[in-house]
Order: sequence, then C-alpha cells, then structure tokens
Amino acid sequence: MNDRKLHVIEKAHQLFLDKGFQATSIQDILEYSGISKGTFYNYFSSKNELLMSIFKTLHKKMEDERNKLLIGQDPSSLEVFTQQIELQMNMNRTNKLVALFEEVLVSNDPELKQFIKEGQLRMVDWIFNRFIEIFGEDKKPYLLDCAVMFLGILHHNVKYYTKFFEFSSSINPVVRYSVERIRKVVEEVSSADEYLLKPELIENRFKQTDHRNVHILCKSILTLKKSIQQESQNDCMDLLDFIQEEMVHSKKPRKFLIDSALNTLRSCISFLDAKEFENLEMLVSACFKQPEEEPV
Repeated sequence: MNDRKLHVIEKAHQLFLDKGFQATSIQDILEYSGISKGTFYNYFSSKNELLMSIFKTLHKKMEDERNKLLIGQDPSSLEVFTQQIELQMNMNRTNKLVALFEEVLVSNDPELKQFIKEGQLRMVDWIFNRFIEIFGEDKKPYLLDCAVMFLGILHHNVKYYTKFFEFSSSINPVVRYSVERIRKVVEEVSSADEYLLKPELIENRFKQTDHRNVHILCKSILTLKKSIQQESQNDCMDLLDFIQEEMVHSKKPRKFLIDSALNTLRSCISFLDAKEFENLEMLVSACFKQPEEEPV
C-alpha cells in the first residue's frame, strides 16, 4: 500500500472516531486528508470501501504482531495465546475499534454489517484453530463451542472490568482470568462429551484452505519480509502483502493470482531468504490442496 493511500486511511479513521462514520462525508475526508475527489475514487469506490480498508489495515498490522509472538515458541503454549489475545485487545482499544464496530452494527447498511459479521466469524475460526494447537486434536469436537464461549467470557469480562476500574488499566488480569476459565471449560465439556456446535460448521465456511497452514504461512511471510535488506525492494514487500491478504482474508483465494505473485517474487530471490521462500511455496501449495472426496 502506497504512503498516500495509507495517509488517507489514517486521516479517515480519525475523522470517523471524531464525528462518527455516518456523519462524516466524503468531502470531509477530502478536506481533512488534502486529496482531490479523483484521487479518492482512485483508491476507494465508496466510503464503505474506505471503512473496510481501515479495518483490513488495522487487522493486518495486528495479525503481523500476533504472529511475531509465535516465532520460536511452542504453538501449544497457553502463555503465548494469552499474549496474543492481550495484544489484540490492546490494539483494539488503542484504535477505538469497538466504537466503529458498534456504529456499523446498528446501521442499516447490509454491506458493512456483513463485512463485520464475516470478520467476527474469522476471529472464531482463528481461536478454534489455536485451541486445536493448544488442547489437541482429541478435543476438537468441543473446541468450536469453546471458541465461542471464550469470546463471550473475554468481552463481557473486559466490558465490566473497565466499568469498575479506569479505562487505562491493564487488561492483563482479565485476559489471564478468561484464558484460565476456558481451560477449565475445555476439560469439563470434553469429559462430559457434550457440544452444541459441530466443528464442521466453521470448517465448511472457510474450507477453501487449511487454516493451520495459513497460520504458519503468515509467519513465513513475516520471516521473508525481515530478510529483505534493501529499502528499494518495495515491490517484494507489496507482493508478500498481497499473498497474505489473498490467502487470509479472501473468501475464495485466487490461486492463479497467488501463483503469479510467487513467480514474480522468484526474480527477487537474491533479496530474499531462498530457503524460506521455498517453504512459503510449499505452504501455499498445501493450503490449496483439497481433501480427498469421500466415497459415495
């Protein structure tokens, strides 16, 4: 993403927080960010698309930071998961995303409401797959329920904790308390052999890729970015960003575009970690492998 487009996104984010999304006009955005109407429509087809770009930009930044916490760590560690959740909650607070989410959800805009709901489901999906890494495949039948319950426990605990204490207070105790509660819940529901939501409900919705492979893929892309030493290699950065965006956020990742990006990156191999690039290619291939069809 070029610097000017990012500048517009940052300025619009501030305006939406100050005035509200609905009350902010495109003319307000033009004046506040210092761009022309033509430039705006070169970047975004509508104010809705601009808001979605804000969410995507912030989510990508959070995702990169979240993945950094896993580098060199055991994915089954509850401590690492706790750190990931705390980081995400703090970034949401810093960027005041809850206020934007709430305004969208009470609006009558079906496009934005669907976008937010899809993002919420992807969060459930991420937690579900992290829980498989943490608690093991044998607990999988119960972990979609537990992912949903964890988000409910966490969000309500944070909501009421901040009502009783200063908003600036650390949420670390809340996150740790919520993680410990869900650990007990996983033990209880698996012992009782009871579940409400079958894992297939979330797996079928995001069945295009193996999400545990996508999770590792993000770490691989982050490693490749760090291996780029020359600032002039912005094209390589953009291609890596595109692959991650397409693989993680697209409902139906376009394999032909990702293959094209990988082919272009091969010409930059002298600027990249060759071994890690080979690893990335294998991960992309694994993500697109479809499960074998069951016999009729």
